[in-house]
Amino acid sequence: MDIGQYNSLVIARLVDFGAYLVDQDGEEVLFPKKYMLPENKIGDTVEVFVYTDSEDRPVATSEKPFGVCGEFVCLDVKDTTGAGAFLDWGLEKDLFVPGSEQHKPLQAGQRAVVRIDLDPRTMRPFGSTKFSAYLQKDVSSLEKGQEVNLMVTEFTDLGIMCLIDLSYRGMLYKNEVFRNLDIGDELTGYIKEVREDGKIDLSLYKNTLENLLLMETVLLQDLKTSGGFIPMGDFSSPQEIKDRYEISKKVFKQLIGRLYKEKKIDIEPQGIRLK
Repeated sequence: MDIGQYNSLVIARLVDFGAYLVDQDGEEVLFPKKYMLPENKIGDTVEVFVYTDSEDRPVATSEKPFGVCGEFVCLDVKDTTGAGAFLDWGLEKDLFVPGSEQHKPLQAGQRAVVRIDLDPRTMRPFGSTKFSAYLQKDVSSLEKGQEVNLMVTEFTDLGIMCLIDLSYRGMLYKNEVFRNLDIGDELTGYIKEVREDGKIDLSLYKNTLENLLLMETVLLQDLKTSGGFIPMGDFSSPQEIKDRYEISKKVFKQLIGRLYKEKKIDIEPQGIRLK
């Protein structure tokens, strides 16, 4: 019987407080009555999630957790104690993240990406924000420009840490990200550089030209929906540009320069006009 996973088990016997389910080896687990359907009967096969109760006894539930052992998931921190933190993973019993398994101290109310694992001593599922033990160290299979799936895990002074294909970690540099991201967000990115020390730099764009072409489309569409004129230009502050287009002033100036050379816009003292 796999604790921390879904199991297909057979109802072996009924009791006042529920039923006992068995696996193919005859191992039993309690299936509390509150999770059963009225029509459940002996001999039925049920799909249940098996984890442990407050006394570390295996118990089956029809509730669906937000993740199973072996997965990375983003969960809400409900409460913290001196021993650790309790996260809502969709079950009656919260997922415990011991203090020793926290990369940084978790705080109630925050969102956190955790790896769900199984304690081999107690057979109790637990969460961890220390990912090193679960990630691959050999980065030789990654190539510059390679498209990858990212999950945002942490914000630092330098940038945004992400899981890469749930197998590596890398960084999006803060000065190259002009969109709002949150912990747990999943998005497509690209390998910008694999450094000699094994660290991985990431980008949300395959290359600089792709980024500019994408923003060209955004700016031209903004001009069309604004009646052919927007009061933005070299005089605009970096914050105004970031708020409107989620790009830096440097990229904005490159963009309007390209569009002007392509004779798609006119640059006027008060703003930009669509030709």
